[in-house]
Amino acid sequence: MTGYCDIAPGDPLHGPYHDREYGFPARDEAVLFERLILEINQAGLSWGLMLRKRDGFRAAYHGFDVERVAGYGEKDVARLLADPGIIRNRLKVRAAVHNAGVVLALRDSHGGFAAWLDAHHPQDKAGWVKLFKKTFRFTGGEITGEFSADELLGRIFASFCIGK
Repeated sequence: MTGYCDIAPGDPLHGPYHDREYGFPARDEAVLFERLILEINQAGLSWGLMLRKRDGFRAAYHGFDVERVAGYGEKDVARLLADPGIIRNRLKVRAAVHNAGVVLALRDSHGGFAAWLDAHHPQDKAGWVKLFKKTFRFTGGEITGEFSADELLGRIFASFCIGK
């Protein structure tokens, strides 16, 4: 497989992420929400930038606590837009707050984010893109494709990647 698996191993920034997270499905709600938020924020930017800013995102979004983020108001949005440790894009910040509310609703409708993913598996990429666009804000083909590579295709991906 060419791409990330070719460049990441041994790289001080990408290597640890590649070896421990990339292509590995997660079940924990905060981890899933973190991945969604990072993928949304990466749109138009490099993944390396996301990895460098990851601790800033974790602090700014209170450890990706879905309940807390869903309760953010205008004061929190202003705080995030002034935080140099994250990507300060109004649409992406508002999407994070909105999507936290969606994840809370998934608890009621499906038992959680992971259960919602399970309930819609398997689908092709077009199906996932349509579902994510209907369900979340600021999710298009690239964002959904990267998120689903980790969450839904990880076992297949791992068999192609030498480092796994």
